[in-house]
Amino acid sequence: MISMSAKELFTFFQENSICESLTKQDVETLTHFLQEKEYAGGDIISDSGEVGDSLGFIIKGKVQFLSFDGQDSASVGKQGTGTLIGEMSFFDRKPRNLRMEACKKGVTVLELTRAMYDRLKVEEPYIVVNILENAIVSLDILVRHMGDDISALGHYMHGFGKH
Repeated sequence: MISMSAKELFTFFQENSICESLTKQDVETLTHFLQEKEYAGGDIISDSGEVGDSLGFIIKGKVQFLSFDGQDSASVGKQGTGTLIGEMSFFDRKPRNLRMEACKKGVTVLELTRAMYDRLKVEEPYIVVNILENAIVSLDILVRHMGDDISALGHYMHGFGKH
């Protein structure tokens, strides 16, 4: 069960460019497949080495991604309200490379489990296509940002940051 009404969720999706082709009725249908999860600051949402069995839309707060070697961790990125998380491991079914943790103020996520996704594929394929398109855009943004980060690091190492 989720705390947002279908109308509120539809507006949220439109404002955050999530599954924009879905109608209000489609979003109403989707709400029956989602569950709301809240995490306090510092809570581990998923850990490196785990295979993702769900993906989620962040509706409030931020998630940070940490590289963790068993003793020390380093933040390597964050995702905030209106973004999709967990899609890589969910779709490729490979272990996660990073720990996903709620930032200080906590985070609220609308989660779609694999079981609900599989049911949705059969019952509402149009909605699934929209979720897949959203996942592709999300991954595209991630790759583009990673390319920018690598370029900036290269510039720093070989340019103005070199001593």
